[in-house]
Amino acid sequence: MVLRILLLLSGLFRATELAPRCEPGQETLAKCVDISLSSCTDVAYTQTMYPNLLDQKSRQVIEYSSEYILISVLHNLLQGECNPDLRLLGCSVLAPQCEKDKVIKPCRHICEHLKKNCLPAFDAIDMAWPYFLDCDRFFAGEEEGCFDPLAKLRGEPEVEEDLPSDLPATFIQFKHHSYSQMVSILKKTASRCSHIATTYSIGRSFEGKDLFVIEFSTKPGRHELLKPEFKYIGNMHGNEVVGKELLIYLAQYLCSEYLLGNPRVQSLINNTRIHLLPSLNPDGYELAAEEGAGYNGWVIGRQTAQNLDLNRNFPDLTSEVYRRAGIRGARLDHIPIPQSYWWGKVAPETKAVMKWLRSIPFVLSASLHGGELVVTYPYDYSKHPLEEKMFSPTPDEKMFKILAKAYADAHPVISDRSEIRCGGSFVRRGGIINGAEWYSFTGGMADFNYLHTNCFEITVEVGCEKFPLEEELFTIWHENRDSLLNYMEMVHRGIKGIVSDKFGNPIKNARISVRGIQHDVTTAADGDYWRLLPPGTYIISAQAVGYSRVMKRVILPAKMKRAGRVDFVLRPVEVWPNKLLRRPMEDAYDPYDPLELFDPHAQHAQPESQGGSAQVREKPWWWSYFSSLDLHKPLWLLKKH
Repeated sequence: MVLRILLLLSGLFRATELAPRCEPGQETLAKCVDISLSSCTDVAYTQTMYPNLLDQKSRQVIEYSSEYILISVLHNLLQGECNPDLRLLGCSVLAPQCEKDKVIKPCRHICEHLKKNCLPAFDAIDMAWPYFLDCDRFFAGEEEGCFDPLAKLRGEPEVEEDLPSDLPATFIQFKHHSYSQMVSILKKTASRCSHIATTYSIGRSFEGKDLFVIEFSTKPGRHELLKPEFKYIGNMHGNEVVGKELLIYLAQYLCSEYLLGNPRVQSLINNTRIHLLPSLNPDGYELAAEEGAGYNGWVIGRQTAQNLDLNRNFPDLTSEVYRRAGIRGARLDHIPIPQSYWWGKVAPETKAVMKWLRSIPFVLSASLHGGELVVTYPYDYSKHPLEEKMFSPTPDEKMFKILAKAYADAHPVISDRSEIRCGGSFVRRGGIINGAEWYSFTGGMADFNYLHTNCFEITVEVGCEKFPLEEELFTIWHENRDSLLNYMEMVHRGIKGIVSDKFGNPIKNARISVRGIQHDVTTAADGDYWRLLPPGTYIISAQAVGYSRVMKRVILPAKMKRAGRVDFVLRPVEVWPNKLLRRPMEDAYDPYDPLELFDPHAQHAQPESQGGSAQVREKPWWWSYFSSLDLHKPLWLLKKH
């Protein structure tokens, strides 16, 4: 890629020679011509006109311009964030739509919306917003007649089936949904239950599809004090589609049943903030859908458009835990992402999830897969790397088994001890198994949730077939419905509370420790925390930098169905004893964190050389992309500090 770009840049000085020239007094009438710019061949229209909106008079002049080179390399500079949106927006200016020998400007509101969402990504790499994407200068209002340059990303509108008008409010259509159908249903459901639901996107897939989430809560769109956060993720592997459909059905069910006054659903939504992400891999799903329902292949569509397996693409923190296990005082939770991870290929879908995990204090989660009927729990990577099937428990083994059984026991087929199902039998184990004992792999999402955040995540294999026929979906929904509800209710087990100082001010990032369980959780921005625990008697302590430790004895009865309230008030100390916090491993990693630079995806800029900083460098790291432009270098991309 870099070589191709340098070859392209090397010919820039000839741009003026390549441009067609008119003799004095000679005029030509501009006409629509076919688009032949290689970076703009996938726009939603076929013809443009020269000169363009920047008064660039030919294809050759455009191709050797800094503006065109920028849109060609933006995907690399921003690590996939806001692309292909930004590239298509740039193409709408460099190669605007032409109809009947007349140029049509792109719509201003599209530019403004994209700038609002993507400006943080430019800020993260110290780059100014490109002048040619000035929304007032080069774009038009809808009343002037404009076109939407991003229309193609939304897909072709699909004709929905005409359904009878007298259908009950609880009606769910049990069918496979395309990406656009899925988005439409989620938005309609959120609109129907607007007082308890909303939709949002955590980022984009590699091919530019929004990773849509529907949220249910009494105050959708915001975290509420002491209300736990729960998430379901489906379709991580594009060809495993049952989880996607189950979450689409679940969204409709929660909305309908809440409106009908179902006490179980109302209690769940009134006391929990629920996030449903039906499809984490919409690009892979499209490939699988081309094969059609009933095709049960194990390869086509499993991976992303970048040919990455998302459940092998997360940082391998489990190996780091095993390395630290023999070190006295080493922390085995909230492990930072090693810098070496960013040297590999990281999918935008993976970055979106990691950023999502940091933005919301999730407590409990499940990822829905297909191809088996079993519930697995961490660790997924064997504590002995040469052992492919080795029991490898976390410090929270007892709690994870309870969580896994909460789903399995409510599932009539998984819990049926008389059946041998799919490729393996888990009857003797009660339908659950430690992930590494089933088969070991690194880079899994469940291990990352547990080791990098407060969130406990299990993996549910919801069916023998990865892409079943539509007539099977109704039965599959009814087999899983109670399990889905039962598991969500488990987020209320254990203890919860607020950590504050003596004046009542919340303390963020205080550590909640349980004696005998070497895995701490931390408080959220408002000082609230949740600690999943099985019934029993515990010594719980809270500690934070600059404050003394406070300990309490807590008893959780076996029949307790709600989290017990345990608050802590910490008093400041003049000298903080470092021995109280297990932190000796923190300095093993560069404090530079690429994930913090992405919004909504992580941005991996180049690390600063020792002794240098962004403030003293003459040019940012990305300036080398334009090093061959001589007098035509894009100075307009440099920020004025």
